[in-house]
Amino acid sequence: MKLKQIAGLTNATVVCGSEYLEREVDKAFSSDLMSDVLTLDSDQLLLITGLCNLQTVRTAEMADIRIILFVRNKKTTPEMVSLARENRMAILETPFSLYRASGVLYEGGLKPVY
Repeated sequence: MKLKQIAGLTNATVVCGSEYLEREVDKAFSSDLMSDVLTLDSDQLLLITGLCNLQTVRTAEMADIRIILFVRNKKTTPEMVSLARENRMAILETPFSLYRASGVLYEGGLKPVY
């Protein structure tokens, strides 16, 4: 699934990384526990989370995750956007809950990590 499809299915705003709208995503992982994110070993992964802080972007960087979807209308800070840009990441924001965003994307064909 392409990033632009993810944005469309979840009514998300692309905060940064609009140049990556054609980037392919194979799987998604939903979590607010960054320790769980660090255990992942998967390429082309989307992180869906409600934990909206600088540490989330740093964790994604360490886990080699290039796309983050923040749920529940969480808003990124300029520092988060700057770090994401430095690491060629895309950040999206959706009004959907974690449950709804995950379900919509799963129904749309995006596979889970587990």
